[in-house]
Amino acid sequence: MMQNKYKLPLLFLLPALLVGFSSFINFIKHSDGEPKDGPKIVNIVNFIRLLEPRDAAITQDVLYQTVVSQVEILKKYNLPGTFLLQYDALMDPRYQKLLSSLPKDSFEIGAWWELPQPLIEKAGLKWRGRYPWDWHADVGFATGYTPVEREKIIDVYMADFKKVFGYYPKSVASWFIDAHSLNYMYEKYHIVASANCKDQYGTDGYTLWGGYWNQAYYPSKINSYMPAQNAEKQIPVPVFRMLGSDPIRQYDTGLGSKRQGVITLEPVYKFGGGDQSWVDWFFKTFTQDRSLGFNYTQAGQENSFIWKDVQKGFEIQMPLIAKLRNEGKLKVETMVESGLWFKKTYKVTPATSFAVTKDMEGSDQKTLWYNSRFYRMNLLWENDGLRIRDIHLFNENFPDKYTTEVATSNECSFFTLPIVEGYLWSKKDQLSGLRLKALINGKEVLLKGGNPVFTDNGKTIVHVSWPLTTIKGNLQMDFNEQTFTLKIVTKEKLNWYLDLNAVPGSKLPFKEINKGSITCHFEGMDYSLLVNKGAFSKPSNGAVFRVMPQGNLISLNLATSVK
Repeated sequence: MMQNKYKLPLLFLLPALLVGFSSFINFIKHSDGEPKDGPKIVNIVNFIRLLEPRDAAITQDVLYQTVVSQVEILKKYNLPGTFLLQYDALMDPRYQKLLSSLPKDSFEIGAWWELPQPLIEKAGLKWRGRYPWDWHADVGFATGYTPVEREKIIDVYMADFKKVFGYYPKSVASWFIDAHSLNYMYEKYHIVASANCKDQYGTDGYTLWGGYWNQAYYPSKINSYMPAQNAEKQIPVPVFRMLGSDPIRQYDTGLGSKRQGVITLEPVYKFGGGDQSWVDWFFKTFTQDRSLGFNYTQAGQENSFIWKDVQKGFEIQMPLIAKLRNEGKLKVETMVESGLWFKKTYKVTPATSFAVTKDMEGSDQKTLWYNSRFYRMNLLWENDGLRIRDIHLFNENFPDKYTTEVATSNECSFFTLPIVEGYLWSKKDQLSGLRLKALINGKEVLLKGGNPVFTDNGKTIVHVSWPLTTIKGNLQMDFNEQTFTLKIVTKEKLNWYLDLNAVPGSKLPFKEINKGSITCHFEGMDYSLLVNKGAFSKPSNGAVFRVMPQGNLISLNLATSVK
């Protein structure tokens, strides 16, 4: 860009005059044209049902007026939005008229893939539901139908959508969509983007656990929840994670109860998207903390949570999102815009991160989520200590049963391959995880420290530096697409290691713990964890396994599950 050295002062002065001092400083620091950080992308997605059989007070008029109010508030703040239609709402003249009148340059109309009675019967199938719309996995979702039946259902929806709007939808989302349906929609109707539920355990009977945390991924052709490792085995439709999870609290909220709690950006929740202090904190960390690749969140709400219950949250969030958009701190896009950008930018699932360096008032917790096409990992700092709370491996050859089989119960579950499980292997007073320990003066101690610092290095690496207080030293960690490494920089002689603890009686996947590898079995899949530097062992202190360093270095190979 700066080929003539005699033009250098003018080139530096011009950005300062045009965009102000703060932007000028950023220009100097990144004069190669690369942005300081990846884009922060917000989709505002509202999906629409015609009726709500769970509450007689929620009439079709109430549901319709909720959508009218959502449209009005988006227009008020000049925010683009995506509206996704369940089939029964698609065929309703009021929704057709309302949504057809929206400006096409700022609003997107797509498909919400829950399957009500009119759609199933028009496809020539028998309706088995309790109501005209039934949320059970074996009735109201594609998982309840054979692959051939799914294709018939898709064809009916797409044909009628085109009759109404003149084109096929480019975005199709649901709490979960099986791989067969997703691939059929891509190959025949050329959809561009999809979305599924945030990670959750048991909420509404739907379990999606251990997947690519937040942002988006390309799914395996035989498992819509599993990121693929190779382009030839992926469905080339990015799947965005919905609902804007609290990156610290959502993971283990409700620990010890039958169903996990919900702490998300959804406007209906009093602690979450309906709370001013939580929303302010969420968007502060979302826009100001660094993210590898890009950061993403989804705002909006289904109309089943009616306007009087979501109005407060919308009125908190929409002006704030607009303000941050106007300040250049985030981008607001429709789902199809984000899908097209993702497909142009990434040929395979990228490495991304979501960091929190400062929690809400009264908490010292900090976290880092790292994802790649091979694994995900979560670090959590609390009470001056560090816990590696979660590690799950990804394998494109691990099928989900719903790609070829039919769901036979009202619940469904999607999993990846666990190595560290901080929710299912925990109790309220006994939290599972890998912890950093050392032998000091003959005693085993947990190492503690100060505030971690997160930095990016290229397109795949996140570096974490954690100053220790138990000793004079610094823990250095590096995440890469396939590996995770740790070392302690100190002048002291230190015998340190990582121990995995889990609640006794937990259903663990580990079959054999050898010096160089741990072999595992989960949901019919054999996989392994290798150590490039260091050694595994089974200690006598009750830990599940230990990882010892070699030459002060631990390096884990997190891509060995893919043959």
